[in-house]
Amino acid sequence: MADYLVIVESPAKAKTIEKYLGKKYQVKASMGHVRDLPKSQMGVDFEHNFEPKYITIRGKGPVLKELKQAAKKAKKVYLAADPDREGEAIAWHLANSLELDQTDDLRVVFNEITKDAVKESFKHPRKIDMDLVDAQQAGGCLTDLWVTTLAPFFGKKSKKA
Repeated sequence: MADYLVIVESPAKAKTIEKYLGKKYQVKASMGHVRDLPKSQMGVDFEHNFEPKYITIRGKGPVLKELKQAAKKAKKVYLAADPDREGEAIAWHLANSLELDQTDDLRVVFNEITKDAVKESFKHPRKIDMDLVDAQQAGGCLTDLWVTTLAPFFGKKSKKA
């Protein structure tokens, strides 16, 4: 049984990275985002400082269940989503969904999937960068506000994509 769980976005990356890291690591894929603002209603709470209201994306329940089970068995979980603000947000959503301690250094980032780059990244784990998460959230919230409240005034469809 593996001591460490590593969560990446794609199953193809998971297989390659698992080979690089060895038997102590189990690598699973989140298949991208696991939570998002709801499509059927306003996802921003005006009365509580514009707080986003996230829901599990339809079809991601089984993925989250599998990741939760694996996380419970692991000594430590590492979040290795892509090194951009979307990846940072995915890592943050996973940390919340899996109830991980976000004061922990659980984020690993690599810019290329080579054995050396991947192994080196695990020597330097860090906390989730909330500035990047907030930037991604701001974009999502602005889009949500535009689509649900302002777009109809400009003759645009108000239905979320």
